[in-house]
Parts: sequence; C-alpha cells; structure tokens
Amino acid sequence: MPMVTKQPNSRMCFVCGLQNPIGLKMAFYQTPEGECLTRVTPGDEYQGYPGILHGGIVTAILDETLGRAIIGTVDCFAVTAKFEVKFHHPVPTGYPLIARGRITRQRTRTFEASGELILEDGTVAASASGMYIRLPAAEMERARRELGFWAVVPDEEPVTFD
Repeated sequence: MPMVTKQPNSRMCFVCGLQNPIGLKMAFYQTPEGECLTRVTPGDEYQGYPGILHGGIVTAILDETLGRAIIGTVDCFAVTAKFEVKFHHPVPTGYPLIARGRITRQRTRTFEASGELILEDGTVAASASGMYIRLPAAEMERARRELGFWAVVPDEEPVTFD
C-alpha cells in the first residue's frame, strides 16, 4: 500500500468540488513517486446505459486524475490541451473504482500524462493520455483566488489503495 498525501479540494469543481450538489466530490492523493490516486463509487445518477457509468463521466474522472498528477508533482495548475480515452470494459455504477495518473513527460510549458480507471477486481476499464498546458503564474494566482476555497479537508476514515 503506497504512502499518500491528500490534495486540496475546491468548492464547485464537478469532480472535486465539495459544495457542488451534482458533483462527484472526489478526493485525490499523491504518492512520493509522483502518482495520483483516487477512489470513487459513482451512483446511478451518473449512468449512460442502465447500470453503466457514462463515458463522459469516465473521461472527467480520468482528466482530473491526470491533471492532479501535475498539481501534486509540480504544484501548478494546467489546462487540458489534448485528451484521449480508450474504453476497454464497461464501468458499472455502484461499485468502487480506483483511478491513477502520472506525468510521463514534462517541458517548460507543457506536460504529458497517462492513467487508468480500474475496476474492483483489478481490471483496467479505461486508459487515457493527455497533454496539459501550464497556466502562467499570474493566471494561477487569479484562479486560486476565484476558487474561493482550495483546501485539504481531512478524511473521516483512513484511505488505502491496495
């Protein structure tokens, strides 16, 4: 089980916003090796076909996880420039999922990252890769101010990724 450090949550982000009434309210964790991990059990309200997680929600989870690998490793915000998802297996709603992401290439202004969404039995249900562009420092500060909330909220119970 990797040692992890919890990342901040925002207020209204669809994926990590704690006050977004229709959001996933996900928490993200960083390993010392630079991998970002998260755990989620999406409900039926996020389905496409009955009992199957909508592909757009799968994509949102993976995009946020890859972007969070950048935040956790480099401590900067970056926006998605290009993103590709490969769907390997249907993703059921109502069951625990793990997503993981990592930076695969870093340049001055851009990052490349990859990751996976993993089913409860260890099967990789979807994989993704993307390119992200670093926000300039002034834009990053403006974004942090406008978030209104960007803080690590302690977990009620210990979180593990085995």
